[in-house]
Amino acid sequence: MSLPSSSHAYGIGLIAVIIGAALGVSYYQLYYIPELNAKPIIPDKVLHPGDTTTIIIVPGSENPSQEQNFTPKTITAQLGVNNLVIWKNTSEAAHTVTPDKPFKDGYNGDFGSPGVIKPGAAYQFVFTQEAVIPYHCEPHPWMKGTITIVHGALTS
Repeated sequence: MSLPSSSHAYGIGLIAVIIGAALGVSYYQLYYIPELNAKPIIPDKVLHPGDTTTIIIVPGSENPSQEQNFTPKTITAQLGVNNLVIWKNTSEAAHTVTPDKPFKDGYNGDFGSPGVIKPGAAYQFVFTQEAVIPYHCEPHPWMKGTITIVHGALTS
């Protein structure tokens, strides 16, 4: 009786390599590529505009009788021009920037301050798509504002 010239271990090993390669390719196509390409391609001038839009949260804005709180209350920003919007809190109280309805920017995700904006601090957001977003302060709901993002002359 003669011994076989090859072992069954080689065949099992080869099958394991083929299955591992198939799993690797499947993971790459089903999970890695979609995650890599999930964000839209945005022009650099929209992501890094030449100017900013500043909204001041004025002192005393936590008082319901004060009509000035977000200054200006209504503002228009242009994509690629001044779509980086900064809310500066010059009040003595903490405030939020909270959209009236949830708004998710296609590139930068959910709009709204992540918690309170402490006195002297700021919140900023780069808008990358056209939208009209009414917002308010969560602890002081009488504080309201609206930001309109429009197509900018530099984005075409």
